[in-house]
Amino acid sequence: MARAGLTAERLTRAAADLADEIGFANVTVSVLAREFGVRPAALYSHVKDARELRVRVALLALAELADRAAAALAGRAGKDALTAFADAYRDYAKEHPGRYAAMQVELDSAELDTSAAVRHAEMTRAILRGYRLPEPDQTDAVRMLHSTFHGYVSLEMAGGFRRTPREVDASWSRTLDALDAVLRNWPPA
Repeated sequence: MARAGLTAERLTRAAADLADEIGFANVTVSVLAREFGVRPAALYSHVKDARELRVRVALLALAELADRAAAALAGRAGKDALTAFADAYRDYAKEHPGRYAAMQVELDSAELDTSAAVRHAEMTRAILRGYRLPEPDQTDAVRMLHSTFHGYVSLEMAGGFRRTPREVDASWSRTLDALDAVLRNWPPA
C-alpha cells in the first residue's frame, strides 16, 4: 500500500533538492527513504528503481532549465540571445549543482524524445539561425556551444579556475565574445 503523502512527483522533487545538497551521486533510494522516515520498500510503489528516480530528477532538471532559458531568450537575437542562453545555463548549474549533474544522465531514446532536451536543442538552433548557419554546420555549432558551456561550468564548479588571477566572470564574458565571433565567421567546409 502506498504511504500517505508520497507520490512520484514529491519523491522526484525531494531527490532533486537532496542532490543539490549532498550531490547527485549520493542520492539513493535508501537515502531518500530516510529523508521521509520510511523504509526503502515504501518508495518502490512510486518509483520502479534507482534508475527511474535518477531519470526523473534528470527530466525535472532539463524542464526547469528549459523554462529558465526560454524566459531569458524571449525577444533576443544574435549575441544577446547567445549570452542570455549561456548565462541561464551557467546560473542554473551554479544554483542547482545536483540537478545539473542529473542532466548528464544518459536517457534512452523514448525518454530523450519526450524530455525538455528537445526544447534545449530547439532553442540552441533558434539562436544559431540568427547566425545563418546551414546544416551540417549548425549541428557542429550546437555541439561546440554545449561542449563549451558544459566544460566551462564543470571546471568552474570543480574549482578549476581558482588558481588564476583573472576573474572567472571576465573569462566567461570573453568566452562568449569568442563564441559569437566564431559563429559570425564560421569557416567554410
